[in-house]
Amino acid sequence: QVQLVESGGGLVQPGGSLRLSCAASGNIFSIGSMGWYRQGPGKQREQVATITRGGITDYANSVKGRFTISRDNGQNTVYLQMNSLKPEDTAVYYCNARTRITGRDYWGQGTQVAVSS
Repeated sequence: QVQLVESGGGLVQPGGSLRLSCAASGNIFSIGSMGWYRQGPGKQREQVATITRGGITDYANSVKGRFTISRDNGQNTVYLQMNSLKPEDTAVYYCNARTRITGRDYWGQGTQVAVSS
């Protein structure tokens, strides 16, 4: 089992920045890739950014050049640095961890990000 706890959400003005963190615990050695997903009001959950154990990253086109995903050396915490935030970035952001062998997904409880003036 893997547990994920997110932090760092909040209210920010357009153009501002936020940094999300996600700490994994439990069977962390089973984790392969980690990532961030979001679900805006009335929208389906969508992938924002992912990072493999080896540090290979992938971003949604809508956040490229503005968001940066990173992972610490111990590989049990993942971050999402969000710059130049836009109102359309408003969503609940969920941390995801996918196990290497079975491909099972684990999810955090979500953290709200609101971008508004």
